Amino acid sequence: MNVAQGTTGATEGAAAASKTDAPARAGLVLAALVAVAAVANLGLAVANVALPSIGKAFDASQVSLNLIAVGYSLGLAASVLYFGAVGDRYGRKRLLVIGMVLTVPADCLAALAPSVGVLFAARVIGGLAAGMAYPTTLALITALWSGPARTRSIALWAATGGAISSLGPLCAGILLKHFAWGSVFLLTLPLALVALAMAHKLVPAHVNETTEPVDHKGGVLSIFMVGALILGINFAPVPGEGTLVLGLLLVAAAAIVAFFIRERRAENPLYDLDAAARPTFWVAAVAGIIVFGSLMGAMYIGQQFLQNVLGYSTVGSGLAILPAAACMVLAAPRSAKLVESRGARQTLLFGYLFVMLGFLTMLLLWKEDISYWKVALGYAFVGIGVGLAGTPASHSLTASVPVRRAGMASGTADLQRDLGGAIMQSIFGALLTAGYAAAAGAAIAASGQKVNSSVEGALTKSFSSAADLAKRYPESVQHQIIAAAKASFLQGDQWAYTAGIVAVLIGAALVFFMFPGHDREKRLLARYAAADAS
Repeated sequence: MNVAQGTTGATEGAAAASKTDAPARAGLVLAALVAVAAVANLGLAVANVALPSIGKAFDASQVSLNLIAVGYSLGLAASVLYFGAVGDRYGRKRLLVIGMVLTVPADCLAALAPSVGVLFAARVIGGLAAGMAYPTTLALITALWSGPARTRSIALWAATGGAISSLGPLCAGILLKHFAWGSVFLLTLPLALVALAMAHKLVPAHVNETTEPVDHKGGVLSIFMVGALILGINFAPVPGEGTLVLGLLLVAAAAIVAFFIRERRAENPLYDLDAAARPTFWVAAVAGIIVFGSLMGAMYIGQQFLQNVLGYSTVGSGLAILPAAACMVLAAPRSAKLVESRGARQTLLFGYLFVMLGFLTMLLLWKEDISYWKVALGYAFVGIGVGLAGTPASHSLTASVPVRRAGMASGTADLQRDLGGAIMQSIFGALLTAGYAAAAGAAIAASGQKVNSSVEGALTKSFSSAADLAKRYPESVQHQIIAAAKASFLQGDQWAYTAGIVAVLIGAALVFFMFPGHDREKRLLARYAAADAS
């Protein structure tokens, strides 16, 4: 151990010995951190409701819409590990403030974007700004709170984030009723300014930060491995892009190998692989990726289902998902109590059970012309599941590493949401695209009607493209085209919901067999804390 590491360990030990369960003005400090996290969560959510409007404005393909939806998550997920380490070293509050400041021009660029390409770039930049601020919030909760108070704070942080993600579509839908699609990207600006002021005034400047140098090479590799993986998944369904997809996936694989080698050899690694190998850490990380990804994927497909198939307005589709937000907030306090009394493993499994019920509801009951209660039931199940599973997924990460590694734990917790959301949205979007195109092509072939290649391309590209084409024909033909497009969309979303069920089953099996039970979990966490202190 070098002198800097020894000093850091001694400082951390002294701070831990003198620290109370919560900081001064704990409620206000937590409110400031939750407000900052809300900006990032709102940025993740607002684009989905506007996707049909964006598709019409730019005549965008389903793949382009997938990229716009995932762009923010791409920027955030690719940067959180690096920025988490930078915050640990140079000041978490400083990075948080910079992220909030950069949010403003990024959102303005998205609102005024003249093309799909510029809009995608603006979303990625917004994600990078959130990547500076968002991981800092959980890192500061970890550093400022301890014991049951930390569990309750994380529960509120997780529930609020999920609820904001669910409420975002409603707020965006209200704006779309009166303004153009670009207005949804301005929704975060007032909240960002409030969060910036609160964070500047209330959040402590320095809390248990490390003096170790940042592993910049590892940080760059982490950006490449996450970014290439997500882009590769998104381009997978694009015809004729096999070479590009293969290249991106090869870049991702090479970056993963290089990152692993770098972190094993670096004197001060960006990511402590020994700590990450702890079962309370890596199993919780994978479990969180699946559960938060399921939420984002369900919202992504669900918004298009509500508007395209059921004919809901943007406001109506936003109101329709309120049960998810309400159930997340209601389930979070119970989740914190379950974690303390019965352990993270059982709480995670309870959460997975309800997420599974949500996907089964969507798969079996979400058809054309259904009553709203079936929509509400699906969202309620998913909301309860995420509310229950979100707290143990995040709490286990922070409890498994020393405070000086809070950036690593919080970055991983953010990856649960952002990488999970990006991957699940990408997979769901790819399956929706493939399923829609297959069903639309089969419908054209079954009709026996001859259509030229441009018309067939418009009919199979996306629902919005088919709807625009229908406007060129008499009303009787319009109805036939829209009916066929709805049927094709329903086949595509069935593929997506089935993939969600498979992912949840895999996650539940992993938690059941690999995550320690309550008593063993407590023994392991105590052993990790003693080893880290020494």
